[in-house]
Amino acid sequence: MSALCLGAVAIAMAPQFTLSWTHSVERVTWRETWAVEDSGLRLVEGAVQGSGAGMEPGEGARLKDRWWVWEGQVTVPALVLAASGATVSGWTLCAEGTCWVLGTAEAAPLRLAPCAAHAGSSAGATPVAE
Repeated sequence: MSALCLGAVAIAMAPQFTLSWTHSVERVTWRETWAVEDSGLRLVEGAVQGSGAGMEPGEGARLKDRWWVWEGQVTVPALVLAASGATVSGWTLCAEGTCWVLGTAEAAPLRLAPCAAHAGSSAGATPVAE
């Protein structure tokens, strides 16, 4: 089974996760679904509730239930999330019915990447209901 690590600690034993946040200027939600693969993290789908300053919908986006939705076209080795504590929200990461809020306080950037399935459990994240 695939696992997602936050730093050196496994936080989700899942083949996919969803990352969402509120844009600091436009105050609308952005959501991305990622697949955890041996080769890295593959963007499955992106969605945004609107458009504006630096947040244009992806190529081929279609309007669906007030969201601009598009298929992902990128695989990356890891995601690095800023943790300034100065924005309107942190990052919400959800996998298999459990969510964690990340980056709400000023701290070092957070690195999400595939990891070994036996790496451990959550650390430094606040679980919330999905």
